[in-house]
Amino acid sequence: MRVTSMAGYPTTQQLRDMFTGYFRDRGHLLMPSAPLVLNDPTTLFTSAGMQPYIAAFRGEEEPPAPRVVSIQKCARTGDLEHVGYYNRYHTFFEMLGNFSFGDYFKKEAIEWAWEFVTAPAFLGLDPADLWITIFETDDEAFDLWHSHIGVPAERIQRFGRKENWWPQTRWEGPCGPCSEIHIDLGPHLGCGKPDCRVNCDCQRYLELWN
Repeated sequence: MRVTSMAGYPTTQQLRDMFTGYFRDRGHLLMPSAPLVLNDPTTLFTSAGMQPYIAAFRGEEEPPAPRVVSIQKCARTGDLEHVGYYNRYHTFFEMLGNFSFGDYFKKEAIEWAWEFVTAPAFLGLDPADLWITIFETDDEAFDLWHSHIGVPAERIQRFGRKENWWPQTRWEGPCGPCSEIHIDLGPHLGCGKPDCRVNCDCQRYLELWN
């Protein structure tokens, strides 16, 4: 049973426990947050949940387990000019993540993301409020979201390297096309333009999952 706060939503700690418990039940090893400053010459601070595992993804060291779940403390400075103007930029935050080191791939990742976000036992969000984005040529992800999960084709949007390739600036090593879940917060937060959609600069759509 989902335990919620007085407002009807999980508290921050309940959300952490719900997320880590969900993936531990699916065979993931719970790992502690890595330090905010890593021995990584490419960045000053840890900026993503997968960053502590880059060497494992490269095959340079053994991963701690085939499946890992973590809540990683992150700091980002590249988006400072957007903080305070938009509802989706932060400087210091926690990133909840589940990782597979050659154990599972898109099918399971998509199934579990959708179940956690929409199932009443977990977040219980209305699928009618959710939109999916995929990399422009990722037909495999489209088929999984549409044919396997049942998301209407018109709610799956394709974007290029700027939006749906992670990370944006790396084209070798641990990188690749990404798929995201976004929530529509309502037209009252939108820009009112007829072409307003996910990844618009307005406040209407918020990324929940990558």
